Amino acid sequence: MGPSIWPEPLLARRLQVMNVALRPPGRLPAELVFDLVCPWCFIGLRRLDRALARRPDVRLDLSFQPFLLNPEMPRGGLPRSEYLMRKYGGEERARRLHAAITEVARQEGLVLRFDLIARTPASLDAHRLVRFAARHSLAREAVEALFSAYFQEGRDIGDAVQLGAIAAAIGLSAAEVLRFLAGHDEADAVAAENLRAHRLGINGVPCLTLAGRHAISGAQEPEVISRLLDVAILEGMRG
Repeated sequence: MGPSIWPEPLLARRLQVMNVALRPPGRLPAELVFDLVCPWCFIGLRRLDRALARRPDVRLDLSFQPFLLNPEMPRGGLPRSEYLMRKYGGEERARRLHAAITEVARQEGLVLRFDLIARTPASLDAHRLVRFAARHSLAREAVEALFSAYFQEGRDIGDAVQLGAIAAAIGLSAAEVLRFLAGHDEADAVAAENLRAHRLGINGVPCLTLAGRHAISGAQEPEVISRLLDVAILEGMRG
């Protein structure tokens, strides 16, 4: 999803008084609500990285929470042409939208290859893999690898064999991952987190939440993210 701020009036009032960087005590808890088939989430993660690179005073405890953009997607996914017809009414409109997203991504140092994607996957198992990787402190690595595999290599991240290979590339056991994916472990947790996001009013991703109280949606520019960090830090210091 492209940039938009949530909740806009409240955040705008808070940002008016925050123009100076504050040094936070300890690490700031944060969640990124995202889907692995969302290009804006890939872009948003890069912009968050840029914001943090400019703010050495801030350290985040970042966790990744699933959101299912296509909850009715069959487990085996859909041919890309069929998906684009359903979502955009045809490939021509999709091509124009993808060209615009590709240009935004390029400015973040990302080369997206929508043309390589032959199948749009269900993202449930990819989210399950992220949660499995989190048990080994490799959630961020898994997210990066999955984004890259899908958007830069056109790999089917709904396919268990592909997921096993991606997991192996970040240091996990492919055999163990395949056994995990063959069962149902973490599937209910992904569904519950998706439902929780909707109940919180999150209807699009990415959505970054800080300290469980402050949220901003869309692939925001680093300057906007930095101001939200200031808001969360200030209120944290006030207790």
